[in-house]
Amino acid sequence: MTSDGDIHDATRRGAPAEGAKAASDPALLSAAVGRRAIALVGMMGSGKTSIGKRLAARLGLPFVDSDSEIETAAGMTITEIFDRHGEAYFREGERRVIARLLGEGPCVLATGGGSFMDARTREAIAETGISVWLRADPATLLQRIARRNNRPLLRTADPAAQVMRLLAQREPIYSRADLIVDSSDRPHDEVVGALIASLIAHLRTDPPARVSL
Repeated sequence: MTSDGDIHDATRRGAPAEGAKAASDPALLSAAVGRRAIALVGMMGSGKTSIGKRLAARLGLPFVDSDSEIETAAGMTITEIFDRHGEAYFREGERRVIARLLGEGPCVLATGGGSFMDARTREAIAETGISVWLRADPATLLQRIARRNNRPLLRTADPAAQVMRLLAQREPIYSRADLIVDSSDRPHDEVVGALIASLIAHLRTDPPARVSL
């Protein structure tokens, strides 16, 4: 795994000169990714769906949202699953769905905010994919979350305090991702560009990839 310092430097620098061709050639970059999925992890409101769709379009890969797949499989919303069966039931189903999606070939996969907390899910992603933590500051997360009311873990009298509690629990685990990209309040296309730059740097130093960009 690339060190945090290297990751952050790569994000600030953008794509290295020798990786410019790959950055401008989606087919070349997609070939470098190979059969691996790119799994976006992070808090609700970090932009995994909107950024993931843009990234998938740039790479010519399918985009998949694990929350949507769970709702389709269950025939109910995530809020309904939580209400009827509880969080533990949801998390087990989430783990199984993500494992299935990872086995279906290369894609850009947006995962649920709590999914990366499961050690088995982290292991499955490490074996078949590249994990990317889309990191956003609390103010940005709260601003985005306030636009929607379908977050079962935020049905509380103090959503801001709950977000801070979740961040304290999850950020040490999110930081284990292969790549870390800031997705705070800036244009999503800019975030995608930074993500691709970090992905190129990672592929150039990741032994299993066997690529030279």
